[in-house]
Amino acid sequence: MNKKKIIIVGQGISGTFLSWFCYTTGIDFIVIDAEKENTPSRVAAGIINPVTGRRVVKVWLDDILLPFAEKAYAAIGSFLGINAITQTSIVEFFPNPFMRESFLKRLSEKEDYIRLFDDDRAFTPYFNFEFGAGSVEPAYIVNMAALLPAWRNFLKTEHKLIEKSFDHSLLKTTAANVQYESFQADTVIFCDGAAGAANPYFSLLPFSLNKGEAIIIEAPELPADHLYKKSLLLAPLQEPGLFWTGTNYTWEFDNENPTKEFYASITGALKQWLKVPFKIVGHKAAIRPATMERRPFAGFHPVHKNVGILNGMGSKGCSLAPYFAYQLVENIARQQPLLKEADIARFQRILSRTV
Repeated sequence: MNKKKIIIVGQGISGTFLSWFCYTTGIDFIVIDAEKENTPSRVAAGIINPVTGRRVVKVWLDDILLPFAEKAYAAIGSFLGINAITQTSIVEFFPNPFMRESFLKRLSEKEDYIRLFDDDRAFTPYFNFEFGAGSVEPAYIVNMAALLPAWRNFLKTEHKLIEKSFDHSLLKTTAANVQYESFQADTVIFCDGAAGAANPYFSLLPFSLNKGEAIIIEAPELPADHLYKKSLLLAPLQEPGLFWTGTNYTWEFDNENPTKEFYASITGALKQWLKVPFKIVGHKAAIRPATMERRPFAGFHPVHKNVGILNGMGSKGCSLAPYFAYQLVENIARQQPLLKEADIARFQRILSRTV
């Protein structure tokens, strides 16, 4: 087990946890990653929400993924000496009567995680809302702004990081091993985010890339002890007075740059929603590596059996990445099976066409 070596391509949230679990398991590895500002892991607010959608349903595998993620972030945060995750709640302002009805319907069915505020007047000095509010808890905020750089610095001190773009033409694979420039390993695993859709080994997988944008605002009068949601999400950042807001999904786009349309839309929505003054101090965008099935891609190529992938986390990377990184490391170290819904073995016939 300890003699294995892995080349990991990418240090977003998937690559971070894959390398973390390799480290804790005793598997040798090297990470290859050219740092970019506009990756989903660096643009995202780091929210883990236990419910999703207009019907207020529990997220997939909530009873497994959420407790595992909480423990995993606490462990890596303790190791790095940072606060990697914070438990909080989401104040859900109903944007219309229909959303309130959906919430109340789920509440009557004794849905986990949600409750209705007996008195929501505490929020009236800060927000405009007409149809009441509910609470979703526990939710979590992952401190992405500290976690990714801290783990990156650790990789540097351990000489485990190559800061350059990966060149597929330099990768040589055989039945026994893989080689990239001077690095030889048992396997290479791609945690390359949106670039995975053009990866020569995995481009036939049903990626469904979408673009997300976020605005950073300064609103010092707004309480930072909750997440707030009313069509868009408002999340406190580590720096006092700063909040992240976003949540759009653009399926057709020409580039990964922020757009004037999103800026204008969010500005207008915030002016209608917030009663306190705010100032926009940042605007970011990134391409998410979502999938058609809304399920991750994990496992090894059916033909190139020492070429693997951990990708396709979409907008839920903070909750999905820790668990499926752990599963993949357990598969490598102890031959434990991957969850079938995530295992790319389900695409064996499609991926075999690359031969």
